[in-house]
Amino acid sequence: MATNRIRKAAVIGGGVMGQGIAAHLANARIPTILFDIVPPNPGEGDDVNDPAFRNKFANGALTSIAKSKPALIYDKIDLDLITPANTSDHLELLADVDWIVEAVPENMKIKQATFDKIEEHANPEAIIASNTSGLSIKGMLEGRSDDFKKRFLVTHFFNPVRYMKLLEIVPAEQTDKAVLDTVVEFGRDVLGKGIVFGKDTTNFIANRIGVHGMMTIMHTMPKYEMTIEDVDAIFAKPMGRPKSAVFRTADVVGLDTFVHVATNCYDTLTEDEERENFKVPEFMTQLVEKGWIGSKAKQGFYKKTKEGIQALDLNTLEYRPRTKPEYASLSAAKGKPGDRIKKVVVEGDDKAAEFAREITLKSLAYSARRLGEIADDVVNVDKGMRWGFNWDLGPFETWDAIGVKWGYEAMKEAGIDAPAWVGEMIEKGNETFYRWEGNEKQYYDYKEHAYRAYPTDSKEISLEVLKKTDNTKVFGNMGATLHDIGDGAALLEFHTKMNAIDNDIIDMMHKSIDEVEKNFEALVIGNSSDNFSAGANLMLVLMASKQGEWDQIEEMIAAFQNANQRMRYSSFPVVSAPTGLTLGGGAEVTMGANAVQAAGELYMGLVEVGVGLIPGGGGNLQLMRNWFGRHASVKDHDPMAFLKDIFLTIGMAKVATSAEEARATGFLGLEDGVTINRSHVIHAAKERALGMARAGFVAPRPMKFSLPGADGAATVDAMLYSMQMNNQVSEYDRFIGNKLGRVLTGGDTTTKVLVTEQHLLDLEREAFLSLCGEEKTQDRMGHMLMNNKPLRN
Repeated sequence: MATNRIRKAAVIGGGVMGQGIAAHLANARIPTILFDIVPPNPGEGDDVNDPAFRNKFANGALTSIAKSKPALIYDKIDLDLITPANTSDHLELLADVDWIVEAVPENMKIKQATFDKIEEHANPEAIIASNTSGLSIKGMLEGRSDDFKKRFLVTHFFNPVRYMKLLEIVPAEQTDKAVLDTVVEFGRDVLGKGIVFGKDTTNFIANRIGVHGMMTIMHTMPKYEMTIEDVDAIFAKPMGRPKSAVFRTADVVGLDTFVHVATNCYDTLTEDEERENFKVPEFMTQLVEKGWIGSKAKQGFYKKTKEGIQALDLNTLEYRPRTKPEYASLSAAKGKPGDRIKKVVVEGDDKAAEFAREITLKSLAYSARRLGEIADDVVNVDKGMRWGFNWDLGPFETWDAIGVKWGYEAMKEAGIDAPAWVGEMIEKGNETFYRWEGNEKQYYDYKEHAYRAYPTDSKEISLEVLKKTDNTKVFGNMGATLHDIGDGAALLEFHTKMNAIDNDIIDMMHKSIDEVEKNFEALVIGNSSDNFSAGANLMLVLMASKQGEWDQIEEMIAAFQNANQRMRYSSFPVVSAPTGLTLGGGAEVTMGANAVQAAGELYMGLVEVGVGLIPGGGGNLQLMRNWFGRHASVKDHDPMAFLKDIFLTIGMAKVATSAEEARATGFLGLEDGVTINRSHVIHAAKERALGMARAGFVAPRPMKFSLPGADGAATVDAMLYSMQMNNQVSEYDRFIGNKLGRVLTGGDTTTKVLVTEQHLLDLEREAFLSLCGEEKTQDRMGHMLMNNKPLRN
């Protein structure tokens, strides 16, 4: 069966999941029709024939997307890509879409009725998917034609869709391979999802394992006299889990949703040896009956009050002040996730460790027993838990961390049933589920009792893998490394804490330029960590300021400015590949490149005013270049039209919360690229850099600006005065703002004189140094380092 690329989609169901899926399709620039039902109970005065009334639910879904926090959509301008519709009047629109996603309530009759409508109106080539979280595919396909079955599969997104990487794909028995391949490629390359393949079983992979683990914790708590704070302290960072741990996660998901998923497991998994584990505890039932269902009800296991966060006492179902548990095993859990888990589970000897040990062993054994039923291999299970529940390590990766043999023997000693294949694996001398064999990562295939090559993605360039497999290092120091990533491209990787810019990184920027000039075609700046760079190393700046080492600070700032300028004006193309936090100096490195290939999830801003400074690595100039563009040297153009927005962006320390928002804010240019799949960003940046090189790259001309000088600075001060009078800024904020205003308006100049980039860099450096010498700026830097939040003084 031939399939075309997915260019237009429809989502049926405007609830939480339908909204998330439609918004993320819009993030990927896929025009989408969002269907919902006509309101079934019109109120007095409602005109049932009015299109506004008939589309009320779908329009309401669009409004919810627009207001969502955290935002479901990268940029509200892309809401125009979503067309509201209703399932009574507009089903003919389905004839024009390539992919139809059903996201109606988890009720078999409702889903089957929805598929009746889809089959009648859909394009005969359209792919049809259900976002069910665990209903039977066989049940949903009952009564459907063979052609429908060939085009059908489950695509189970996790909420919130924009932020959760996991997409579970479950084909029906009859699903055509071309359909499956199309959806896998679309989900991975266009929507940026991590794909795992499940089977037609209740709650598929992640929810089956995750809910089992959470329910095991709840049922085992009384044995160890654990409070919810105890549990959330243990099953957070020490055990390689997210900060939300167990009960905070339940609050965020919604206790009603959690109860529904667990009950579905209990009702349908009649052959599961741990079926009783899915029985909802009495306290959960009571909380749902009370309406205390978590964050959306403003109370669940936790409740926020004026006095602070309160926690629920599960014995009395009354709230009390939240406590902070202290356990030696948790305090000792440091280092990488595997090291932390081992420290608690294997080496810990207090109550927290004993509890964690029992839960972990039961969860690992259960996961191993589910192979063949919910997934074909350990890889899909591990990816499912990492991407769907944000675990640092999946179950089998965790088992490797604590030692497969140790874990297996501990299970036997505790009377926990571990599958025989694990024992056979150990007897053959295979004591890890994952291993490296030369340059190849492998996983243990439990069916074949042998190791197989770990599945790879041709568009993923993982520095972690490169370091293990090939000698890619050209040279490096403590702060950064230059890698040869093949085909004539080099990659500069930062690896300080939070990739903070320091002298080592600046030195490597200069050395990398020299090396690439001689031996490579192009340079990419990027890394495989969650964050590109959180900014400059503030401690270095503060220490030098306290000691009055002004020459040292000026030398560092000048070297950083020059490095960014050299990146832009060298004879080869430089492409930056920012992801996650890209703040301060990280934003300056990004904007200093010739082009940007950013991850969709990008948090970018020039935030230096928060510590009493202004951008010092060229950020003011770079943002001006992006905003002014071809108008920079036009003398009869009013520069204040741009400078006001630039001033507010820097002066208010605005942070764009997506790559598209960064484009709208001016941090990215209109021609810069966005890659939604975080794992593909370096590959895309490499392709872009080599394309530029092979298309005959020539460095751009340095820009000159027509700027207003003192007149413009006076306008800035007038704006600051008004803000101070309205208590929007402090007196010292105004002082910093005037330093920034002088830089942006060009210092001692007029619109009749064109100002060079170097002149602006000199003004920037002068202002930065002067602020470093201010006691209040030093106080702000110290406060940020101690408290991780700005100080207003």
